[in-house]
This record gives sequence, structure tokens and C-alpha cells, in this order.
Amino acid sequence: MLSSLVRIILTVLALYGLFGSGNAVAAPAPEFQLEGQQKLIKLSDYRGQIVYLDFWASWCQPCRKSFTWMNKMQSLYGEEGFKIIAINLDDSRQKADRFLRKIPANFTVAFDPRGNTAETYNVKAMPSSYLIDKQGNVVHANLGFRSKDEEKLEAKIRQLIRQATVASR
Repeated sequence: MLSSLVRIILTVLALYGLFGSGNAVAAPAPEFQLEGQQKLIKLSDYRGQIVYLDFWASWCQPCRKSFTWMNKMQSLYGEEGFKIIAINLDDSRQKADRFLRKIPANFTVAFDPRGNTAETYNVKAMPSSYLIDKQGNVVHANLGFRSKDEEKLEAKIRQLIRQATVASR
């Protein structure tokens, strides 16, 4: 019990430091289990893959641009072990569904109407994204989404894919 509590406290402190300052040191990504469009989404089911975890809402204008970019990234790198999970934070599923009818997602979408997962990840801007390596560690956090972010984020994704490819040889 005590070791679990210590592990949780250390993870929270590491996450706070990581997410508060940009991307200092890798920290274990907190587990979550959320309703998805077709099935239950658990982060642990994606272990061994590179995950781009995105928090979004239907009212978020930059989210429209990020969805277009995420569709492109999923298409380009999906066969190389890259997966996107976009967690919607709207208070009703209907708002998210309206958004998704206008801007379809070619990646996994989960729903967190209470925002508990966003709290765990210390989300401070919309959208916020977290890049998680194959070992389940958050290695990069990105607050907001601007055109200038696209190239930097894609470079980080490619770097993780290269590292994973070299490590598996």
C-alpha cells in the first residue's frame, strides 16, 4: 500500500514538472479507461506502440486544425506502430458527435465528460497533447496547437519511430 502511494505521489510530481514546463524528463503516462466510439479505450492496451494522446473539445477552434493534422499523421505513421487517441472533454456526447460529423477522425476517439483524465494529465490548454513512447512514458507535452507546431511534432514522432526501430533490431 505504501509503495503504491509513494509511486503515485512520485508520478504526480514528475507529471506536474513535465507538463508544467513543456517536456523536461520522461514520466510514466497515467493509465485511463474511457468509453470510446465502439469500445472501451484503455491506455495500457496501447503499450508497445507510440501514442499521441490529444485532449480536445467541440468548441475549440484550434482543435479543427489539429484534427486535420492528426488524420494525416495517423495515415502516414499508423503502420509503423503510431496510434492517436483523442479524448473529448465536452460535457455531452452529442456535442462531440456533431463535431465529428463535420470533421471525422481517422483515429481512436474516447470520451471523458467529467474531465478526470484531463485533470490527471494536468491539461491547461485546448487542445493539449502528450507523446507517449513504447514503454508508456510521456516524452513530450504540447499545449495548444499552432501551424508552427506541426513540423516539430512530426519530427518528434519520426524520432520515436526511428528509436523504436533501432531498439527492436
